[in-house]
Amino acid sequence: MINIRYEIKDDEWQRIKDLFPPERKPQGGRPVIDNRHMLNAMLWVVRSGALWRDLPDRYPHWKSVYTRFRRWEKAEIWDQVLKHVSRVQDDEGVMIDTSIVRAHQHGSGAKGG
Repeated sequence: MINIRYEIKDDEWQRIKDLFPPERKPQGGRPVIDNRHMLNAMLWVVRSGALWRDLPDRYPHWKSVYTRFRRWEKAEIWDQVLKHVSRVQDDEGVMIDTSIVRAHQHGSGAKGG
């Protein structure tokens, strides 16, 4: 069974896929592993806190993933992705400041007198 906890969702991928370099070079050559699969491998490492060498077998070899990660870093792809996703609003990161929101007196869990 594949754990998709660390995988990027389809709608999220659609929003950022054009920010990554093309998978095929015009001059041809060896076929590359698609960007989404590589990104999912990178997300697995980042979100799990594991070492690159501990990537599960369902992902490409750790060294290939790390090399692509470093290339994207040097090309400032991550900066572009971060700028793009920071402009997009979603309700996933909404926080409520507890200094303004008060719990009802019965919500404290204390035993009544």
